[in-house]
Amino acid sequence: MRTDSPPKPAPGDGPPAPAAPATPTARAAPATADAPAGRYVGRFAPSPTGPLHFGSLVAALASCLDARAHGGHWLLRIEDLDPPREQPGAARSIVDTLAAFGFEHDGPIAYQSRRHALYQQAFDRLVAAGHVYPCACTRREIADSIVRQGQVLQRHGELVYPGTCRDGIAGGRAPRAWRVRVGDAVIDWQDRNGHHGHEALATEVGDFVLKRADGLWAYQLAVVVDDAQQGVTDVVRGADLLGSTSRQIFLQRLLGCPTLRYLHLPLVLDAHGEKLSKQTGAQALDARDAAGLLTRAARHLGLAVGDARSVIGFWQAAVPAWRRTRIDPLLEPDAAT
Repeated sequence: MRTDSPPKPAPGDGPPAPAAPATPTARAAPATADAPAGRYVGRFAPSPTGPLHFGSLVAALASCLDARAHGGHWLLRIEDLDPPREQPGAARSIVDTLAAFGFEHDGPIAYQSRRHALYQQAFDRLVAAGHVYPCACTRREIADSIVRQGQVLQRHGELVYPGTCRDGIAGGRAPRAWRVRVGDAVIDWQDRNGHHGHEALATEVGDFVLKRADGLWAYQLAVVVDDAQQGVTDVVRGADLLGSTSRQIFLQRLLGCPTLRYLHLPLVLDAHGEKLSKQTGAQALDARDAAGLLTRAARHLGLAVGDARSVIGFWQAAVPAWRRTRIDPLLEPDAAT
């Protein structure tokens, strides 16, 4: 195991290189802008809204095992773009917890809060190309427009933007957010678990936000820019993010970035059948039982690893178990068409 050094800005935080993915050269070496063809680069990207819990551990473990089983690189990115939701000290806690559970990331930690220039550059390119426009609508106004069109609002569902400001903001109103035009885009993709996506963005999502009303960058833009700049090739994450995949592929294409390979995994559920999360009171991981929790997480992922007596022993068993169970022929083709 390795104890991480204090966070520091990652070198090479220049504009994303759209055509070629980036290349970390060795463990503990800085991630550079682009990776050689065929090199696997994965990542784990938690938000510092609280300590890691068991669901976080499953996601981190799957992404790390996939990278190690492919002989690739595994990056750590802290997605600290939403200060109102962040918990003081959570970023440091996440880094320390991962180290205590035997995770070793490659290269420096990337912090989204230090990468605003990258997001601005990508945003400016999309504005210059006519893909982005200002929107003055509030959430309530969007909901009212949807109801007037005779559509039913789904409880907890996403509001499909009806295009109110697409041709210009009404007189006397100021922009609140900035949206990307989806036009008639239909995104088809299949992940390595066999999940198939077919999404007509205009009817299922609508023109979606890239810059929020509070001035913060939207997740969808930031994650696409970061993945391209860091040379990420493969994303392993929970099935709760299936709905983001089409939007991210759409933005990858607009920005000229490579389309990634995806693997979406079953979620960890609580006693009520809801996704285990910080919002539903998930308990923080206890590093005193690291080997036991890792073993439990591996079993959730369908891996036969036995009962590890130590963190080191767990990792020695888990990487070959993932290789036997999860590496499949879908790795080679592009995930989207």
